[in-house]
Amino acid sequence: MIAALLSNLPALQIVVPLMAAPICAMVARPRFAWAWATAISFIAFAMSVALFWQVRDGSVISYEMGGWAPPIGIEYRIDILNAFVLMIISGIAALVLPYARHSVEAEIPQSQHAFFYTALLLCLTGLLGVTITGDAFNVFVFLEISSLSTYALVATGAARDKRALTAAFNYLVMGTVGATFFVIGLGLIYMITGTLNMADLAAKIAANGDSRTLRMGFSFILVGIGLKLAMFPLHLWLPNAYSYAPSAVTAFLASTATKVAIYVLLRFMFSIFGFDYAFQAATLQFVLLPLALIAMFAASIVAIFQEDLKRMLAYSSIAQVGYMLLGMSFLTQTGLTATIMHLFNHALTKGGLFMAAGCFIYAIGSARIDDLRGLGRIMPWTSAAFVTGGLGLIGVPLTAGFISKWYLMQAAFALGWWPVAILVVLSSLLAVVYVWRVVEVLYLRDTREIPDRKPVPLAMLAPMWIMLGLSVFFGIDADLTISSASRAANALIGASNIFWQ
Repeated sequence: MIAALLSNLPALQIVVPLMAAPICAMVARPRFAWAWATAISFIAFAMSVALFWQVRDGSVISYEMGGWAPPIGIEYRIDILNAFVLMIISGIAALVLPYARHSVEAEIPQSQHAFFYTALLLCLTGLLGVTITGDAFNVFVFLEISSLSTYALVATGAARDKRALTAAFNYLVMGTVGATFFVIGLGLIYMITGTLNMADLAAKIAANGDSRTLRMGFSFILVGIGLKLAMFPLHLWLPNAYSYAPSAVTAFLASTATKVAIYVLLRFMFSIFGFDYAFQAATLQFVLLPLALIAMFAASIVAIFQEDLKRMLAYSSIAQVGYMLLGMSFLTQTGLTATIMHLFNHALTKGGLFMAAGCFIYAIGSARIDDLRGLGRIMPWTSAAFVTGGLGLIGVPLTAGFISKWYLMQAAFALGWWPVAILVVLSSLLAVVYVWRVVEVLYLRDTREIPDRKPVPLAMLAPMWIMLGLSVFFGIDADLTISSASRAANALIGASNIFWQ
């Protein structure tokens, strides 16, 4: 039986949370829904770890759904890259769901709790499905599963702030446009290849060579995924969605949704369009690289002037996406390693920071920066957690953020692009400004009177500190992340059949 379970892990990774989601809605008891969803997240994480362990040496798992062999059938294909991302997604879920119990009780009406956890499990299913599938159209299907549930999750924030409904609607419109562009791009590629299996697509695109249809398909896919990952200037949905969504939702989405979109972009660019394709290289270096640099500065500057903590962190996320796109645009092994490492490091850091923001909201009912005056003395654990995460955002040594930014600068220097390396440092200094604004308010301002302040429960503090503690741990001992990211980058480069410098 154990052997059968292990052989079917790729399918179970999706089936378990998918089948578990409607049970939350059917039982409709808030405590049961939370406990059930939490247990499922731990099971999903255990399966992800087992899959990662199987492919850690560079091997590949190919799972044929229904016994139909690809390219006719749907294939789930797991290598070191998506096994790493699967572990990130499920691991974040396993930390966010224990945190969510008290946070959701404080921010969402009890009548919506069961449906909230149903939507969260569906969102988890979609993100895991996008990551594990080896079928391009399946990517679209799972993207829509995660997106539709995300719109509902953002809208549940309306109990605290009615602007969550507008944010969810804007997100829906932008997400629909992105999905439409993506599926049009898939259609154009299907026209010239006659297949949707990713491995088969790569072989047939390489055999057919360049064409106007292929360029159009590539462009549509880039814009569609760019909307999903909040690539500048396609990021306008993100600040409101992160600001007005419930705290647990923001922590989960900031750590997973944009990271999965980055993974999809990596997969399409280097596994499917990964042959010696001048149009792609030109797009990366003359379009993506400048947009990434602009995002790093523009979003950080806007973050400095925000009055709401969650909104400030949302703009910071747009800047951090810029770092990931920058590493990708270098077209080198070191650059790809930096991107994959930053994907992991930022997931931990930003998830922990949004959890800290949620703790402030739970305690005082506000995330306005000015309302946090003196809380460093009253809420020392939450405030210290925010400082720890802020140091990771800046990229201070002994934090995970430093490791990925160091690799990013190494990639720039290896190409002789020292001005780009200097820009990475300067943009990090902007992070010092907006992080310091909050630190100053927490520790150097007089405490305001807060008559109805609630103590933050350990169930919220513990996941927050685990996440931020890991971001420090992987800044001190980065062997796992460096080796995994490096092997994943090598796998992408090997799949592309290009000689990289």
